[in-house]
Amino acid sequence: MKFKLLNYLLLFVGFFSFAQENISYQMPPKEILALADYERAPSISMDKDRNYILFSYRNTYKNLEDLNQDEMKLGGLRINPVTNISSTVTYINNLKIRKFSDKNLTQVSGLPKNARITNISWSPNYKKISFTNTTQKGVELWVIDVVSATAKQLTEAIINANIGNPASWFRDSENILIRTLPANKPALIDTLKDIPTGPTVSTSDGSKSQNRTYQDLLKNKTDEANFESLITSELYKVSLNGSKTLFKEAAMYAGESFSPDGNYLMINTVEKPFSYIVTVSRFPITSTVYDENGKLIKVVNEVPLDEIRPKGFMATRKGKRSMGWRNDLPATLSYVEALDGGNPANEVDFRDEVFSWDAPFTSDAKSILKTKQRYAGITWGTKNIAIAYDSWYDTRNTKTYLFDPSNSGIAPKIISDRNSQDVYSDPGNFETHKNEFGQNVLLVENNNLYLVGDGYTKEGQFPFIDEFSLKTLTPKRLYQSSYKDKKEDLLAIEDIKKGDVIIMLQSKNEYPNYYMRNLKSKKVTPITQFANPFESIKNVYKEVINYKRKDGVNLSGTLYLPAGYDMKKKEKLPLLIWAYPQEYKDKNSAGQSTQNPNEFTFPYYGSFVYWVTRGYAVLDDASFPIVGEGETEPNDTFIQQLVDNAEAAIDAVDKLGYINKKKVAVGGHSYGAFMTANLLTHSNLFACGIARSGAYNRTLTPFGFQSEQRNYWDVPNVYNTMSPFMNAEKMKTPLLLVHGEADNNPGTFTLQTERYFQALKGLGAPVRMVLLPKESHGYVAQENIFHLLWEQDQFLEKYLKN
Repeated sequence: MKFKLLNYLLLFVGFFSFAQENISYQMPPKEILALADYERAPSISMDKDRNYILFSYRNTYKNLEDLNQDEMKLGGLRINPVTNISSTVTYINNLKIRKFSDKNLTQVSGLPKNARITNISWSPNYKKISFTNTTQKGVELWVIDVVSATAKQLTEAIINANIGNPASWFRDSENILIRTLPANKPALIDTLKDIPTGPTVSTSDGSKSQNRTYQDLLKNKTDEANFESLITSELYKVSLNGSKTLFKEAAMYAGESFSPDGNYLMINTVEKPFSYIVTVSRFPITSTVYDENGKLIKVVNEVPLDEIRPKGFMATRKGKRSMGWRNDLPATLSYVEALDGGNPANEVDFRDEVFSWDAPFTSDAKSILKTKQRYAGITWGTKNIAIAYDSWYDTRNTKTYLFDPSNSGIAPKIISDRNSQDVYSDPGNFETHKNEFGQNVLLVENNNLYLVGDGYTKEGQFPFIDEFSLKTLTPKRLYQSSYKDKKEDLLAIEDIKKGDVIIMLQSKNEYPNYYMRNLKSKKVTPITQFANPFESIKNVYKEVINYKRKDGVNLSGTLYLPAGYDMKKKEKLPLLIWAYPQEYKDKNSAGQSTQNPNEFTFPYYGSFVYWVTRGYAVLDDASFPIVGEGETEPNDTFIQQLVDNAEAAIDAVDKLGYINKKKVAVGGHSYGAFMTANLLTHSNLFACGIARSGAYNRTLTPFGFQSEQRNYWDVPNVYNTMSPFMNAEKMKTPLLLVHGEADNNPGTFTLQTERYFQALKGLGAPVRMVLLPKESHGYVAQENIFHLLWEQDQFLEKYLKN
């Protein structure tokens, strides 16, 4: 009762007043600025036959002007109502093309001035590339001729990109299906001027509806009207010469997908009623199939409003779900139905059933597979070969099935049955290639499949390629990376007969680049040559350290020491620990390490690595497992395990002789911020902490958070004990609280930080709160990120170093 009363007082009375100040943006010290102010390398994509590579460039950061735009937050979407595209999109500003075999890049000519590019898509024949460009007036459609590297505009600013990709290529590669703003689009209602016609009323019919705390939900009829207006489009068919014809009249279109052969088109439309408690992804949806000319074939699915689900992460809705085209056939849909009513509490032999449905859908769908656990996807191969996956959250079990989708009479074979968190036993992912329809299907060669794995082991990371025999169902190792001073990522098998594989190589001071490796000759040929933008830290000391928690759980972290640090004298340095807790159901999996000392050192605002240039030791990505074995849930002992993790990390670095144990700080983002506040509250291990964009009062996320499936009323003591807010009177350690002013993440409302700050200040704790203008859960504006680095540096210099 005491906890609930205190919570209500803080939420609704706001009984603490506090002084706020607006300060000018500050720049971080030069050592940090040298790392933060860098030029981002381009991303790349390739055509099907690896003839051409597209290089996409974007700014390293956005700026406040990018964030300072009109925005409407409706149904879980954030939309710019002027330009009609998501207000959170990150734009590309330049494109270049290169022949795969060449070294020189060709600038794409004819690009729009001050380009803001997104929704890039290769045509089915890979001779063209479409993209959208956002202007001050709206979104245009453009297309690039790959061979000539020239761009031209296809439409004016008429594209409606408010929900998903608004452009889909027809199979002929000569036409594109686009969503456009309706000719008779109604004006948006100004919520500041509109006079309500009545109150907003919500009711409950007594059915349980336990949903997470989503942001940006609809709140009233005005929101509903604006939401409908913003996502309503007309569908047009536009040719490469710019002519367009109406394909479908106005509706709330939310996804269009052509069958692999291009003869059919499935269109998803959002329907009413809308919801005020879930986002658009759980609004009613109708899926309808048309032919390529827009003639109605069949309504193939009608999904009702999904507000009410049984309890548990493996709960799902009734009816058809996961509906989509099979990649291996010309025009066949597959979908899944729950055999347990969507309720994980029901005891059944099989949880889900997979169906296959041939166009034009005049015959009944055929059952092709039943899974023992919740369906988790299919990788299609040939008419007779496919790989399916299922999983179960409570046990962390995942199974892999080899089955014949053309013959349900042949029992599927379970070829992998493992703990999904056991990375050391991961057999890898089955390799795919493009088939005659341009779809990704299993790579099958001489009755073999191919597995590409990350290769995590107790001794380190050694990625591999296995040949998997369809006769014996056993793997044979074809290649395993043996680098000791580099990290190799196996990205794609280019040609299994020749032995060509596309890889990425990097080291702690060599920027990641793409290469072609030949498994037979062992020759490695560079594809890209991106330079290292962080030369100033190439000589810092970097090591993955391994240590144990007091209960025997193996832990690890990546340790950084300043360049030139004298390993013999071992000056005692202040230590910064950055971490993020993760839940496990067994100690063995919790103790496995996925850290690689040869991974390129890439400083970014979401870590403490910058401060190795300021004379600090840094333990980055420190292991903070929270384990709950058997019937015990991880969060039952959350606080004690947090403290044990932290104590083990500090002792491990101290044992190496590098640090002053009295000068240790901890930090984290989101759930890592929640961790930080709890560590400062329940231990005396740290001199200070930095918590960014966290949640601190678990009664404000009453129907679960992170991996917690129990609600507040199931285990009130767990929620209260885990909440730093409920224990604010115990907190006496300096804390820097940071939050984005416009956080969009479920559960981490900016209110969480504001109320926690009020409590701490009122109770006399040393605390500073920084609210970053216009920022969401992750920070993107250069001004904000640079100032954040300054804030953190000033805080650490004051409370830790000095």
